[in-house]
This record gives sequence, structure tokens and C-alpha cells, in this order.
Amino acid sequence: MAYILIVDDEEKMQHLLSIMLVRLGFSVDRAGDGLSALEMIKTNPYDMVISDIRMPGMDGLALLSAIKELGIPCPVVFITAYATVDSAVEAMRQGAADYITKPFEESRIRMTVERTLGISRILSENIELKRELQGLSMAEEIVYGSDIMARVMENAHRVAASDTAVLITGESGTGKELVARFIHASSLRGKARFVPVNCAAISPTLVESELFGYEKGAFTGADRRTKGKFEYAAGGTVFLDEIGDLPLAAQAKLLRALQDKHIQRVGGNEEIPLDVRIICATNQDLNHLVETGKFRQDLYYRINVFPIETPPLRNRTDDIVLLALHFLKRFSGGKEIRLTDGAARTLRSYPWPGNVRELANAMERVMILDRGEGIVTAETLSFLREMPCAPANNGRFQLPPEGISLEALECELVRQALAASGNNQTAAAKLLGLTRAKFRVLARQAESNNLSLTRGTP
Repeated sequence: MAYILIVDDEEKMQHLLSIMLVRLGFSVDRAGDGLSALEMIKTNPYDMVISDIRMPGMDGLALLSAIKELGIPCPVVFITAYATVDSAVEAMRQGAADYITKPFEESRIRMTVERTLGISRILSENIELKRELQGLSMAEEIVYGSDIMARVMENAHRVAASDTAVLITGESGTGKELVARFIHASSLRGKARFVPVNCAAISPTLVESELFGYEKGAFTGADRRTKGKFEYAAGGTVFLDEIGDLPLAAQAKLLRALQDKHIQRVGGNEEIPLDVRIICATNQDLNHLVETGKFRQDLYYRINVFPIETPPLRNRTDDIVLLALHFLKRFSGGKEIRLTDGAARTLRSYPWPGNVRELANAMERVMILDRGEGIVTAETLSFLREMPCAPANNGRFQLPPEGISLEALECELVRQALAASGNNQTAAAKLLGLTRAKFRVLARQAESNNLSLTRGTP
């Protein structure tokens, strides 16, 4: 549903336009002058503005200029009884989307609004595209050659053809979001938005407003109507990462939204149709969370219609060298880098507890150490080693005869967990089986003891 602001100093004209637009299915706000309209535009995400040109105080052209200065991507259509070539040319020169003269037909209003909303969508999509281009990792290819990964991609391709809910499971760093993006891009919704939401990174008190949006005044600090992730992704896909960390109260509201296909903004009563595909991901055992009462069973059944498990890198050793070469080429700016046989053996023998994310970080480090020779040897990869606390087959840690420095070991574990999780403290804490608070204490202790979290231990 589009949100339109009507600006006119004539009450009758406001009322007439409002009736027409509401009848066409739009949501409408009204303002009697340019200054009032500008304040409303600052606090509400309008899809377009229909404004009179001649008004007391701030006129329509001044309002358009103010909107452009604020950088608000909101197209403006002018409507006036003073139809002169000069005013039309000036309005279009300043960036007006269109120009309509009074009196007007409803069909003319409909045509102009529909065309202008198309411009509004393009402006919004351009902003989103710029954001995505800033994060090149979003455009990573899924590189594989192993049979196990081929089966994963075959299942992803099959489910993309439907609107079925998908649950992607797997360890941290195995590429769950990349698989979700592949499903979205391969689906009929591929031209619409893909909106990722990290459920673990949202404060429990803000989950509902993040997902469903909120009305102005809904709570302290809510100074404008704001769309939530579901409304923002209309026609596209919402990717709920770390779904296992969603609070129980938010789980109930998510289930209601998925069942009813409607949402309500926080502080609002309007039923907003839900037109999105849901893809969820987690590195936790949701079955166990259901058994312990930490995850709703009915929501689990709702999101787990088509499960896909992304395998850990240690189970797809055929892909390790392919991925390493892919990352080396990316970090070298397209330059071809060669791996020696010894380097390939080193890569395959390393357990990769951080999976593909850790491999990418390791190859970035290799390129920093590179001397311009274009060859990676086993010596270049000497910084790779077994995690010092890697458990034996019986699950017990074997203390080396020469002993260890517990302080240094803790720092190394913190460093590796951060590297494997892309410096996400919540994910790093999970890798070590700690709470985020406990992990932060460990990290602070390591720093206070002058132990590096970035270079590793000597």
C-alpha cells in the first residue's frame, strides 16, 4: 500500500483528492501548507507528495527544494489552477515528477499517481542497490565441486520454484545466507528485495518493531512512522538468520503473522497484507530447543517445511582448494594465484572450525603476506595449525607433556573464534559454548594482559 501526502491550502481540494486516492486503495495524509507538509515528510516515509504550487508561506516550489536538500527520495507532483508554461517549466526544471492542472479527471490522477509511484520504487531500489554494492560479500559466488554440495544446490534450485518456507541449518560460516540468496534469486521473487535479519543481533525489546515496524509515538523515540522488515520486503524474501535466538514472545507474533498473512505495526491497528517469502537459518539444534521449551513447536513446523543442511567444510574437502583459489583471486584483484601441492595438502588437512568464513579470512591474510610472487606454499600457510584444544576422539583434551599457557590458550581461542565468526561476538561466543557476556570478559582479560587478538600467540 502506497502512502501519499496531499498539500493544499484549500480544504475542499484536500478533501476531493483524498476521496479519489482512498477509493483507489492508497493511504492518505493531508497538510494545509508547505511548512506543515515538510515537518510531516521529515517524520513519515511517504511514497509521493501531491502539492499545490501557490500557497501562503512556503509554496510548492520551495517545498520541493527543501525535500531535495534533505535528500529524501520522495517524488513530488504539482497540481494547480494557475496553468502557465513558465510555472510548468520551472516545476519540472527543479525536479517535479509531473504537473497537473485544475480541474482534473480522476483517470488523470490515477495515471499520474501510478507512474509516479513507479519512480518512487526506482529511487528506493537504487538506494538499496548502492547499499548492496558497498558489501561485495553479498555478491559472492557459491563455489563447489563436491557431491555433497551439489545435492544441497540441487535442493535449493528445486525449492526456489515454489513459495515454500525453507529452514537452512548448519555450522557457523558454512554459507547459509549465500544459499538463501541463491534461492531468492532463482525464484519468481528474484527481482524484488532480499532482506536479511540477524535475530541474534536485535535487542529482545526491539524485535517486534524491527520486523513489523511502528507508528509515530508508539514508544519513546518513535518520532516517525517506520516500515518493518516484512513490509519493506513486500514482494520479496525475508531471511531470518539465527532464528533460534528469537525471543519466545516474538516467536508467537511471527507465527501469527505467518498464519494470518497480515501484520500490524507497533502502536497501530491497520492490518497490512503480508506478501513475502520466509527463509530461516540457524546453527542451533531447533529440535533440542523445542524439547527444552526455548522454541515454539508450532513455529518450528511452520518454518521447517523444506529443510536444507549446509555441510561443514571438513566434510567437503574436494571444495577447499577451489574455494581457496576463488578467494585468492578476489583478494588479489583478479590476479591468478597458484597453490603448490604442499599448500593444497596443508589446506585439506586443516580442520577449518570456522568453515568457509575462516578459509576466506585465511586467504585474505595470505594476500597480505604475499611478496608478489603469485605462489602460495606450505610455508606461506604456516600460520594454520590445529586448534590447540582440539579434542581427541574420546572427546577429552590431552595436555601436552611440556604443558601449556592457559592464558595464551584462552587468547588464541578468542582470536580464532572471532576470526571464524567474522568478528561477531555473539557468534564467537557460541563457537566456544559461552554466553556473550562471558566471552566479552575473556576478550577483555586477553587485551588487558597485552595478548593480541589479531596476530595470534607466538
